[in-house]
Amino acid sequence: MSTQRVLVVDDEPKIRMTVRGYLEADGFHVVEAADGPSALQAVTRDRPDLVVLDVMLPGLDGFQVLRRIREASQIPVIMLTARDEEVDRLIGFTTGSDDYVTKPFSPRELALRVRAILRRTDSHPEAAHEDAVLRFDGLTVDPETRTVLVDADRTVELSALDFDLLFAMARAPGRVFTRRGLLTHVWGEDFFGDERVVDVHIRTLRRALGDEASAPRFVGTVRTIGYRFVGHPV
Repeated sequence: MSTQRVLVVDDEPKIRMTVRGYLEADGFHVVEAADGPSALQAVTRDRPDLVVLDVMLPGLDGFQVLRRIREASQIPVIMLTARDEEVDRLIGFTTGSDDYVTKPFSPRELALRVRAILRRTDSHPEAAHEDAVLRFDGLTVDPETRTVLVDADRTVELSALDFDLLFAMARAPGRVFTRRGLLTHVWGEDFFGDERVVDVHIRTLRRALGDEASAPRFVGTVRTIGYRFVGHPV
């Protein structure tokens, strides 16, 4: 198995050096970039398996870089920022990030999050490849190509994590998933953070699918408990 490559983007050399040290100690190959344009070049040139992306960057900020990445790739992205405002979290997840770490942070925790996301995207979906295409009224989920079609003619672009979230629920229509259950099933046992991250991703998933929380076609809310897939198999 080839060594997984992580791109670390931050304009502070000390942060890049520290993160690099922890990631390399965990066996990852690390590529660095110090600004937005260089980050985009590195994504194209080095084809990393995951990007750790600072928000405050010269040239292009992290959200702009993330939007550019999402135009061509669903590579997992962890946003790294000194700001801890809810609006920043919402912007990051709406744009398509897979996780969010606030400075100051524990480099060990960041390395664990990197490993957890890569394990999920690399090995957790292995069961998905054993399943046939999931077909519902108005929705098709293909685990082999990781593509989603709405009403047979609209391809939906999802982040790797949002696809896994949809797939986990769609494999068990009607089953009620608690937030903690979804975190364990999709994010992994070693997830660090607030359970409300599930709510944020459900909102972005619904937005992408054109689903309405008040009258859901696909993702329903179970009040005070969590969520369930309500699509009708065909």
